[in-house]
Amino acid sequence: MGLMGRFFGIGREARQIGQAVSGVLRVVRPDATRQIELGQQAVDSARRQYAAEFGARGRFDRLVDALNRLPRPVLAFGTIGLFVYAMISPDAFAHRMQGLAQVPEPLWWLLGAIVSFYFGARELSYFRGSARPAETMRRPAPRDSNPALEEWRAGGDR
Repeated sequence: MGLMGRFFGIGREARQIGQAVSGVLRVVRPDATRQIELGQQAVDSARRQYAAEFGARGRFDRLVDALNRLPRPVLAFGTIGLFVYAMISPDAFAHRMQGLAQVPEPLWWLLGAIVSFYFGARELSYFRGSARPAETMRRPAPRDSNPALEEWRAGGDR
């Protein structure tokens, strides 16, 4: 057929017709591979913007981040330290606990509210933040896969 196609000039026209049909199909129905590429470009652009905005941080930003990370370890190690202090010096520990017993109840409620809101706000922030990346960011398709070809092979959109 190759010799006959060359002899009658059919191969060139068939190729031109195929390219024209392909161009029309791209206008009518978007190319799935191109949509994935554009989605990946949008994700890359968002990552670059995020890196530019939050990548370079000064001393003050690092100091505030360090201070924000302190409360949980201080509370955890402080509680363990109280147990150690009670074993080392039971009389001094009892004296300190009597002092805590003199603190008025509304002050305990205020302390409880502050601690609850602090940790609750952090957990809520993590909870809200974890849902977004999974929805908006997709993994890029492997180079050897072609969604448009796979859809065509499956016989989609007939």
